[in-house]
Amino acid sequence: MQVIYLSEDRFQYDIHSLFKAFYPMDNVRMIVGRPGDNEDKEKDISDNDEISFIYFDIKECEGGSCGTITLKVSEDIMDSADFFDKDKNAQGASHSTNGVTQELDNSKNALKKLIYKVLSRKTGKELPWGNLTGIRPTRIAMNIVDKGGSDNEIRKYMKDMYFVSDEKIDLSIRIARREKEILKDIDYENGYSLYIGIPFCPTTCLYCSFTSYPIGAYKNIVGDYIKCLKKEIDYVADAFEGKTLDTIYVGGGTPTTLLPDQIDELLGYVHKKLDTSRVKEFTVESGRPDSITREKLQAMKRQGCDRISVNPQTMRDETLKLIGRQHNVAQLIDSFHMAREEGFDNINMDIILGLPGETSEDVRYTMDEIKKLGPDDLTVHSLAIKRGSRLAEILKEKEIRGFSQKGDVASFNNTEEMMKIAAFGAADMGLTPYYLYRQKNISGNFENTGYAAPGKAGIYNILINEEVQSIVALGAGTVTKRVYGYDGRIERCDNVKDVKLYMEQIDEMINRKRELFSDK
Repeated sequence: MQVIYLSEDRFQYDIHSLFKAFYPMDNVRMIVGRPGDNEDKEKDISDNDEISFIYFDIKECEGGSCGTITLKVSEDIMDSADFFDKDKNAQGASHSTNGVTQELDNSKNALKKLIYKVLSRKTGKELPWGNLTGIRPTRIAMNIVDKGGSDNEIRKYMKDMYFVSDEKIDLSIRIARREKEILKDIDYENGYSLYIGIPFCPTTCLYCSFTSYPIGAYKNIVGDYIKCLKKEIDYVADAFEGKTLDTIYVGGGTPTTLLPDQIDELLGYVHKKLDTSRVKEFTVESGRPDSITREKLQAMKRQGCDRISVNPQTMRDETLKLIGRQHNVAQLIDSFHMAREEGFDNINMDIILGLPGETSEDVRYTMDEIKKLGPDDLTVHSLAIKRGSRLAEILKEKEIRGFSQKGDVASFNNTEEMMKIAAFGAADMGLTPYYLYRQKNISGNFENTGYAAPGKAGIYNILINEEVQSIVALGAGTVTKRVYGYDGRIERCDNVKDVKLYMEQIDEMINRKRELFSDK
C-alpha cells in the first residue's frame, strides 16, 4: 500500500490519480496531516507499506490569484513554479524568462507537473498520458481545433502542459478531427439523444460496477419496470416535442435479457410516442451472447435497431469463466453469425486488455479470432479497477479465487505491447480509431479506444464522451445531462440506482428531468 501524507486538504483527487498511475497495483491512501494525527486512518498501516510525504506551500500574490508553489516529496525537493489561477480573474497570465513570455499554469497544474517529475524520476517511468487526469484528451485537441489551431499547436500544448507522449498526442489529434467530421450533421442546439437503461444481466461480471440485477431473481418485475420506462418516455414526448432526436441507445446491464415481446413493447412505444424520423443511429447493446436469441434479434430489427454489440471481451474460454461470463467462445461466434443472418450490418464487439492472467499472446489470439468474424466496430478497453466491482474486492485481498497459477495481483496488467497488438489488429481489419476516453484506475495508464469501418462509427459513443449534446437518460441508475449550447455548461440529474426504489419513485425521477429542462 502507498500511504501519502499531505500538508494541505487540496487537490487530493489529482494527487491520488497520479500516484495510482505510477503504482497501479498498489492501494493508495491519502491522509491529511502528519503521522499520528489521524489514528483511524492509520491503524492498519504496516511496516511493508511505502510512506510518502507531500508538502506543498502556496504563496499567493496580492488578490490571491497568482503566486508561487513549492513542492517537497519526502526527501525529494522540487524547484518552485509560478502559477496563475485564471478563474479568479487576475491580471498577468504570463511571465517573462530571458525575454521569452510564457503562459503560467494554474496552481493545480503547477503542482501536478512537479509531482509528476518527482514520481517519474523515482520510478524511472514516463506515462503515456503524462499527468493528464480527469480530462478527455480529445476534448483538449477539439477545443484547439475549434479555435482554428493547427496540429503543431495541439502537440505543443499537450506536451508542455501534460507531458503526453507523441504517440498519444497524434492519436488524440486523429480522433478529434474524425469526431468533428462524424458529428457535422448533429443538431446541437435543437437536438437531443435518448438513453434507455435496462439494469438486468444474466450474471455480474468480475470487473463490472454498473447498475445490474440478476434477471433470474428479477424477471417477475420486468413488466412493471417497462411501465415505468413508458412513463419517462411520455415525459420526453411532451418536453421535447419539436426537437430533433439524433440517436437512441439502449444499454445496461444487458438489454437482451428482455423477452422478444418485451423488446417489441418497449421499442415500439418509443416509435409510437417520439418522432424517430430523423434518428441517425439506433443501438441496442446485445453484449452477452448467452442472452441473444434469433427471436430477440428479429424483434430488434423489426423495431428499427440498426446497430448492436456482441461482446467477447476475450476469445479464451478459461478467462471468460474466470470473469463471470456464462457464454463460451463458440456461443459468441454463433450469436455473431445469427445477427448477420438477421440483417445486422453494423455490429460492435468489445474486448478488454489486462484481464486476469492474460498475456500479449492471448490478446494476439483474440484479435486473430475476431478478424475471422469481421465486426464493423471494435472497442478496445483497458481494464479499469472500478470501485464497487468484485474485482476491486479481490484486488484488495490480493488474491483471485479459482485462479491459483496466476493469482498474483500483477496478473491484472495491460501493457503497451497489448495496446499495439490491438491497434494493429484493428487496422488490419480496416477499422480506424474514432473515439477515445480514459477512466480512473485504468490499467497501464492507457485508454479505451473505438475503431470502426467507414460509415459505421458509433455516433452516441462520441456524444456521450465529448458531452456536446443533451442526453435524456431513462431507467434505474442512469444520468441525464443537459448541455447548454451557448456556453458549453453541463448540468446533470440522476435516477436512483435501486430498481425497486426507481419504480416506487418514478414520478420524482420524471420531476428531476422536468426541473433540469424547465425552460424548454
